[in-house]
Amino acid sequence: MFGLLPGDRALVVGAHPDDETVGMAGTIAAMTGYGIQVDVLSVVCVTTPMYGGHSDSRTRLDEFHEACDVLGVDRRRVAWLDDRRAASPSTHLSELVALIETGEDVSLAASRPAALFIPAGGHHQDHQAVHLAALAAVRPGPRPGRPLPRLVLGYDGPEDRAWLAGCAPRPVLIDITSALQAKAKALACYQSQLRDDPHPRSIEKIQAQDCAAGAEIGAHAAERFAVYRMAFS
Repeated sequence: MFGLLPGDRALVVGAHPDDETVGMAGTIAAMTGYGIQVDVLSVVCVTTPMYGGHSDSRTRLDEFHEACDVLGVDRRRVAWLDDRRAASPSTHLSELVALIETGEDVSLAASRPAALFIPAGGHHQDHQAVHLAALAAVRPGPRPGRPLPRLVLGYDGPEDRAWLAGCAPRPVLIDITSALQAKAKALACYQSQLRDDPHPRSIEKIQAQDCAAGAEIGAHAAERFAVYRMAFS
């Protein structure tokens, strides 16, 4: 997969717990099934009113760990949990870059990944902040302790796929047919974050988006990615 071999490590960075699952659970499950070790860094989680309900950090943390277990994720971390910075990560960009570069347990320095997956911008200000910080963290140029992944790809959330990313270049498609059961099970872990059909964040619409992507490559289902770096030796 992507030129990666069993034993290689990938790092998935998300703005919130659930981004890794609604965005690319099939690819995560496919990678771990192939023997690639996957770490997940989720940046922010707060207890606060949210659209369509209420965000409870304890519930979301439990859902995050349950979904990561389903997907075979190795190391995982929610960094800014009910932290003052979580309310507005865009005003803490330097700290956000440092978190992705050298944060404890799960980061570029701790994981030393061959592949990095980041939010592809999107409609949400937290996703945009994490996108910019992650690109800064893997900018070209050697620096001690900061490995440069040879593969850097961007994933979209379901709302972005339905709205902003429909015409955006997403040239990498990953066949996730063999991982559909794992993705469905991981999605079901996030009951507090899913919505009823026809919302883009419903299981039905997420599966429909995957099926549409799969049709492009003659597969039952696929996930699309933006490309920022793809280097092969």
